[in-house]
Amino acid sequence: MLFTYEAVDATGAQKNGSIDAVNVDIAISSLQRRGLVLTTIHAADAGSSSSFLSKNISFFDRVSNKDVVILSRQLSTLFEAQVSALRIFRLLGAETENHVLGAKLTTIADDLQAGSSISAALAKHSKIFSEFYVSMVKAGEESGKLDETFQYLADYLDRTYELTSKVKGALIYPAFVVVTFITVMILMFTMVIPKISGILTDSGAEIPSYTKVILGISNFLVQYGFIILGVVVIAGFFLVRYVRTPTGKDAFDRFKLHLPYISSLYRKLYLSRLADNMTTMLMSGIPMVRSLELTSNVINNTVYRNLLTAAVDSVKGGKTLSESLSDDPDAIPGIMTQMMKVGEESGELGNILKTVAKFYSREVATAVDSLVSLIEPLMIVFLGGGVAVLLASVLVPIYNIASSQ
Repeated sequence: MLFTYEAVDATGAQKNGSIDAVNVDIAISSLQRRGLVLTTIHAADAGSSSSFLSKNISFFDRVSNKDVVILSRQLSTLFEAQVSALRIFRLLGAETENHVLGAKLTTIADDLQAGSSISAALAKHSKIFSEFYVSMVKAGEESGKLDETFQYLADYLDRTYELTSKVKGALIYPAFVVVTFITVMILMFTMVIPKISGILTDSGAEIPSYTKVILGISNFLVQYGFIILGVVVIAGFFLVRYVRTPTGKDAFDRFKLHLPYISSLYRKLYLSRLADNMTTMLMSGIPMVRSLELTSNVINNTVYRNLLTAAVDSVKGGKTLSESLSDDPDAIPGIMTQMMKVGEESGELGNILKTVAKFYSREVATAVDSLVSLIEPLMIVFLGGGVAVLLASVLVPIYNIASSQ
């Protein structure tokens, strides 16, 4: 919550500003630790006309994954330089360009000054620092290797962001082309074809059967287009709501893993994410069970989440990781569990998983490139065929009418 305040410093100078804190008591404590004597303090959103605008602005002004990556690299560098944690967070809070992140870092610095650990201070801001991130920092505190931990986190977040962006970016162009094509076709059927239909009907000439089909579709869209649009919007609304439910998400996640060709891409993406998460945490000293629990929370697929949750119970029962993940060869291929087994026997499980993560990351990149190269010619054929059929259905009858006169 954001609070605005007026205060007097040690020299008697008037100070005013704002502070982000969980509640007013923490806000007051933080300001007093800065040596300020408060005169007034109140919530910034206490009914002022500007609060609505500030809420809307803050809705769009968020902390991106890129901001967290940069922050992690800065933290790693400063910890390696033996700068104190309190000074680091004060410095970064004042210097960061994202004022939302800057306010959070300042609050974290206040918590550190009050005696909190870094991981506990970060845990209060779960929208920015995930449970995985906080657990990594906690492990770094316990091992005394915070500089390496933040470097691990920056590298991991960077890899994840790059991989996810590549998959999303590859689908933007095809989606744009398809949406544009559908829009143009709808406009043709509802605005152009009806006018041509009148010309063909008034001519009294024989209309080919394929042209009658096109005219029928056009007539149907003109008469019932708004109803169809309403049905599509309502169906889409309820579909989105269903997918957001646990049952709907589970069904959608399973559907993604059974789509032709696309399923292979998703499996490789999830396997890369699984191996990369496990590598980062195990090499940071986080126990196996905790690593599995955190990985199950960030993998973002119910099939793999359930598999990892079951693996947690198996590992607690005394099984190895490779044995625990070998029950579903469709989700976890045999080659991956065999490599894990070799890593367990040699004591190099972290390095083996790192190799697996790199392999599947390359596989995802290759699969995305192949998918794009396959989609583009298919779209050209599909779009060209659709336009050709539409033009032939319209131009051939017009040509026949002109020829007969």
